[in-house]
Amino acid sequence: MARRSRRKNQEEPENLERWLVSYADFITLLFAFFVVMYALSSINEGKFRVLSDSLSNAFRQAVGGGKLLIVPPGAPPLAVPVARPDKGEKGDAARIAQRERMRNMAREIMQALAPLAGEGKVRVLETSRGVQVEINDSVLFAPGQAGLAPLPAGALTAVAEVIAETRFSVTIEGHTDNVPIRTPQFPSNWELSAVRATTVLRLFADAGVEARRLTAIGYGEQRPVESNESVEGRARNRRVTILIDSAVPEKPQEVATEIPPATAAVPAP
Repeated sequence: MARRSRRKNQEEPENLERWLVSYADFITLLFAFFVVMYALSSINEGKFRVLSDSLSNAFRQAVGGGKLLIVPPGAPPLAVPVARPDKGEKGDAARIAQRERMRNMAREIMQALAPLAGEGKVRVLETSRGVQVEINDSVLFAPGQAGLAPLPAGALTAVAEVIAETRFSVTIEGHTDNVPIRTPQFPSNWELSAVRATTVLRLFADAGVEARRLTAIGYGEQRPVESNESVEGRARNRRVTILIDSAVPEKPQEVATEIPPATAAVPAP
């Protein structure tokens, strides 16, 4: 009996609370996780933006690419720049180059019209459509006539030589005031404005501008730029406008229309 009791006392009792160690470790890790999450949720936005910009600059210098953005939980959204595709960049460059060509052409036209540019009778404007040259009829034609004098004809020939080097379409518009004209040659202002525009068109074609690029329109008194109630306004309205269109004409596309099938006639009862 003494040996049995001694042997029993020598055996170590089984530890039934060993699971508490693992549980304590799990609780500690969980607490650390929530502390980290709380720290991230209360991050200083200003410091974070500084950090984000610094990382962006570093990555951009390293790879030569876009901007790196890191958004923390709860932070307001940041504006993300959208990179333009190569096609858009090339298109912008082409438009800038085209605008510069139009501006240079406008300067050359103004120099060619220098002999006629007295007292504001000639204006060269750069518009969204291209270059617009406005010439008062008093420096081009005699009253009620459509023939060009030698001086304006020479200046217009110089303008035509500038335009001939380009590929832009040219529209020549004739305008009059509202004073009616009734002559055997010009029964109304429609005919007078149309013939004056055609006269300039023929001069341009003879000077080397391709005929397919030229259009002549007579508006008569229908498109005034000033009131016809005054002498000055009527003089301003009598003009020839040369519009050099920078837009490249597109190929027309036919619009498909659906024609409903014909319904059979129902005989009357």
